[in-house]
Amino acid sequence: MKPQKISDRIDYVGAVDWDRRLFDGLIPLPDGTSYNSYLVRGSAKTVLIDTVEPAKKDILFENLRGAGPIHYIVANHAEQDHSGLLPEILALHPGAKVLCSAKAKPMLVDHLHLDESVIEVVADGRTLSLGDRTLEFIMTPWVHWPETMSTYLREEKVLFSCDFFGSHLAQSDVFVTDEAGVYEPAKRYYAELMLPFRATIRKNLERLAGYEIALIAPSHGPVYRRPAFILEAYRDWSSEEPKNGVAIPYTSMHGSTEIMVRRLVEALAGHGIAACPINMAEADIGKLAVDLIDAATVVFGASAVHVGPHPKVAFAALLANALKPKTRFAAVIGSFGWGQKIAEQLIALLPNLKVEFLPPVICRGLPRPADLEAVDALAAAIAAKHRGLGLIS
Repeated sequence: MKPQKISDRIDYVGAVDWDRRLFDGLIPLPDGTSYNSYLVRGSAKTVLIDTVEPAKKDILFENLRGAGPIHYIVANHAEQDHSGLLPEILALHPGAKVLCSAKAKPMLVDHLHLDESVIEVVADGRTLSLGDRTLEFIMTPWVHWPETMSTYLREEKVLFSCDFFGSHLAQSDVFVTDEAGVYEPAKRYYAELMLPFRATIRKNLERLAGYEIALIAPSHGPVYRRPAFILEAYRDWSSEEPKNGVAIPYTSMHGSTEIMVRRLVEALAGHGIAACPINMAEADIGKLAVDLIDAATVVFGASAVHVGPHPKVAFAALLANALKPKTRFAAVIGSFGWGQKIAEQLIALLPNLKVEFLPPVICRGLPRPADLEAVDALAAAIAAKHRGLGLIS
């Protein structure tokens, strides 16, 4: 992508990655992604805010051709998809300084082997004059690493938020043109990266409430011309109030567990509870992460492999344990042939979930009428718990 104007003084110089389909060897990218870098020109100094994924360096360098000297590079976040080109940018602009948080400095030294002399630590609230433009640095930790910060351009009321408010979304327009279209990628991004840190995110949102923000320019996905859209979404997602839903990650080797899952979905619907079964044999784990954001209950459905749960459902449990959603209740259902430690082993994988575990429903082989009645009873128990939270009447 060629440079695009954010304003007279701000150019988008980043790179769109239309074809990437996996991030960190883990996160699916059904819509590609972008690595956003911004050039800010004051009357006296020029600043580059974040770099791009090193594999896309040719795009960044082409976009910077003819830009003149860069005096500072702001490293809002030390992860290499934003900082990885710092050594090469510094080689092209000798004398430039890297500006980062105190916690970011040792990370940049370790990850990129930067000389400490080129790094200048900025404190929370510090300002930097570019002449007729002023940057302010705002510490916004744990979105999603501990060293992250945001940079605010005072005169234009632009927040450069790095991973905060980002989305993995490739598009040709630098701005959000369809809020409905960006909502799902932004929610997936929040679920995959931000969900475990929602308490800190709420504090960061409170801190940002003191700023007048006209644009939010993240480091992945498009720029928000209506910041209230993503700010309101983050306030909703990061709250501690669950919604009346049940996430059901499951696998079924020979159909028995699937029968139980389908029965549970129908029974829950009869109680006015939306349930989302997710077949982990084929699932996009980003979809599971999204469903975990708000679900008041999660039910793991597993066939037995040897004496324990199917590995793909065990992975779903590990993911839920890592994301630490606001879920209040959990249960296990499943079927076994000869080994019956499905529930015990899955529960042992969930120490971070502060949930009440409801009695499991485990059957041998094909479910019998009594097993399906037990599934109905589980649905009724879940409904009673949701009613107790005021989620259903």
